[in-house]
Amino acid sequence: MSMGSRFTNSGKRLDQLPILPFHRRLFGLIGAGLFLDGFQLYFPSGLVSVLVKSGWAPERFASNYISAGLFGVLLGAWLSGIIGDRFGRQFCYQLNLLIFGLAACGSAAAPSPEHLVLLRFVMGLGLGAEIIVGYALLIEYTPPSRRGRWTAGLSLAISTAIFGSSFVSYILLPTIGWRWIFVGFGIASLLLWHLRKGIPESPRWLESKGRHAEAQRIVSGIEREAAHREAQPAQTSAVAAVRHSNSSDQVLLSVDLQKRFAVGVAIHIGCNALGYGFFIWLPTFLERQGFTVTAALGFTAVISLGAPLGSLTGIFLSDRLSRRKTTAGLFFVIACLGLVFPTIRNQYLLLCVGVLLNILYFFLVSVTWASYLPELFPTRIRLRASGACNAIGRAVGVVLPFLVVPILNRFGLIGVMCLIGACLVAASIIVIVLGIETNDRSLEALGSDHTGRFPKGDAGRLARCAKR
Repeated sequence: MSMGSRFTNSGKRLDQLPILPFHRRLFGLIGAGLFLDGFQLYFPSGLVSVLVKSGWAPERFASNYISAGLFGVLLGAWLSGIIGDRFGRQFCYQLNLLIFGLAACGSAAAPSPEHLVLLRFVMGLGLGAEIIVGYALLIEYTPPSRRGRWTAGLSLAISTAIFGSSFVSYILLPTIGWRWIFVGFGIASLLLWHLRKGIPESPRWLESKGRHAEAQRIVSGIEREAAHREAQPAQTSAVAAVRHSNSSDQVLLSVDLQKRFAVGVAIHIGCNALGYGFFIWLPTFLERQGFTVTAALGFTAVISLGAPLGSLTGIFLSDRLSRRKTTAGLFFVIACLGLVFPTIRNQYLLLCVGVLLNILYFFLVSVTWASYLPELFPTRIRLRASGACNAIGRAVGVVLPFLVVPILNRFGLIGVMCLIGACLVAASIIVIVLGIETNDRSLEALGSDHTGRFPKGDAGRLARCAKR
């Protein structure tokens, strides 16, 4: 077997497999981790209010605790890309779960608010890595025709965690106390860490590192589960082989991948601007619209119902619509609705528009973060590039709340929505101009063809045949 043929062997064989119990087990273990990740991302909103109100923590604790978590998530997303591309997806995936599981157990015994803030930062390191590695690992195993719906299913796990954290904050936080909740979370994380020991390394990553025998063993094991004979190795053109053999730094510096990186950054900035600039401030915005505090919290709870509905929409439509055009279109439509939101005075119409905004936002997340972003980059740099895009977007999320308050006080809600709308429209333009189509295409074709079009030669013919 020639060296060139071995580069696409695993990818072609994995893409030809049907959905198996193996895929479902993988999906369940990754989804459980993302649920725990989402739970801890949303849980602090209830935790900080209880700790401050009880007198255990000072008022400044709320901002310190939330900021520490955000900085941890930012750094974790960036580091996970470096670790995952160098040492493997499975190693990084287990490491991040162990970190935030142990940090959760430590939080249960925190003797002071300062210790709890420090442990929140450590926990954030693991939380930031979970999102980056989880989505990438699943797409490297899932056939192209199913990638969108299966990765959108992972985003459903995160959106469902909103209700889980709200339920725990409302029912269990006042009764059993926050320390026991951290104990339960830590035990659940460490149990999942044990169960995920059986997740194999990504064969695509192994081949990118020249570890063909290990990749062959893993793929053959999955094929035996499907009761299929070993597929014939895929052939690739000499040009494609050279591209795979290039150093990842050279690949990252190519003009076409710089365009893809710009798309990834634009998507993350747009999504974080909407999340940290609008949804996290929604109760405050509603109060500015004339609602009481109780009514604002009630409306926010109802609007949050749009989160799982948006993820479910992504499951049904991600593989049926162009991910590039859907992403650009959703950014533009959300920007328009966001500008309309401050002008609405009827509370029922306001509620309907709020729910619709949440549906569209989580539909956007299920298409972009879950599927489109990991597909943009070749296997050798997938986690590093995705992690860097995520870190830049998170940095905007950290800064944006400090801009919202002065803009809200001077220009009102319409001023805030103009700022967010400008970010969303800019992201829409960048995606439609620089983005590529990724639907129903093998990761090898996407990785070797930086233009977004099918390459010429044998690899291009195979990609076109696979698409047909």
